[in-house]
Amino acid sequence: MFFSDNRKAAVKKLRNLVLNSKTEISVFRKKLEAAFQNPILPNRVTLSEHVYGNIKCDVLIPEIYSSRRIVLYIHGGCFAGGSCASWRNFCASIANTASSRVVVPEYRLAPAHAFPAAMEDIQLCFRSLYTEEQISLSLDAAAGEKAEPEIIVAADGSGATLALAVLFTLKERYKKSVKQAILFSPWLNLSPSSQVFQEKRSCDEVITADCLRKSGEFYTYESNLQNPLVSPVYVEEEMLKGFPDVFIQMGEKEILLPDAMKFKNKLEENGVNCTLDVWKDMMFMFQMADEYLPSPHLALEKIGKLITARKSCPEDFFADYSKSAAKNRGDAASKAGRDLTE
Repeated sequence: MFFSDNRKAAVKKLRNLVLNSKTEISVFRKKLEAAFQNPILPNRVTLSEHVYGNIKCDVLIPEIYSSRRIVLYIHGGCFAGGSCASWRNFCASIANTASSRVVVPEYRLAPAHAFPAAMEDIQLCFRSLYTEEQISLSLDAAAGEKAEPEIIVAADGSGATLALAVLFTLKERYKKSVKQAILFSPWLNLSPSSQVFQEKRSCDEVITADCLRKSGEFYTYESNLQNPLVSPVYVEEEMLKGFPDVFIQMGEKEILLPDAMKFKNKLEENGVNCTLDVWKDMMFMFQMADEYLPSPHLALEKIGKLITARKSCPEDFFADYSKSAAKNRGDAASKAGRDLTE
């Protein structure tokens, strides 16, 4: 298969993911949506919409998928932009390569909804998703078989900050269902201690220190910047008990790489498996410039193999999506979804 290699065009597109101090929020959001929305989904992935815990979500469904496994994807956008629609194509590619349904919540955005609003939306979504998946599996399971969903939490950029905050705060029974966290170019330290703010010159072609600083200002108070729910590098040991394996994928040119290395060390010191997958000569969120570069295709193939290689999803759980089955389970799932806080 032929892929173009146009780095200049890739960088131009990816810069629409980045907020800066000179751009109005409304303009930033419009540019991001215009750059990444595409009505045509790849690889025959279909789109459904569902409400999990009062949070509207996209559900992207590949032709063949594991009925036990599901991906909860938290989109980036500097806390202040992005949507299900603008991440739809990217998440459809993940759904296809990972043979998994992908759920993308439409969480509230800063600055109108500052910390912890987005985190709370995702917490609510996660608990409802867990409950519905557990009920669905219980209805399908053979007698005596344990019905435990396998949830993969994936995210990028500022969405990774939110995803980690949710994982840090999950109760044990929910955390057990999370088999892996997959993070693309994660934002891990918004505090002044980050090396991002110490560098006078950067080789990063996409994201800047100004972007992280401005996004942090929109998201929360300065006094919160060393809170591990805002800057995950400050995670405390207690929060990492029972934590899932973490896979971080990012570009070699990223200004965020030193923070990722620091976070990886922190996880490993506390007994959490963490892999840092660095792509040579690549930039922030290069995976979303697949029409211009060959590396995004290879990177997502790697993610797909990582997810499907898990032994906890046997082959007999693979099935075509059944709308009738989903409808039959709806009443029971809706009833269970009312109680999300236990």
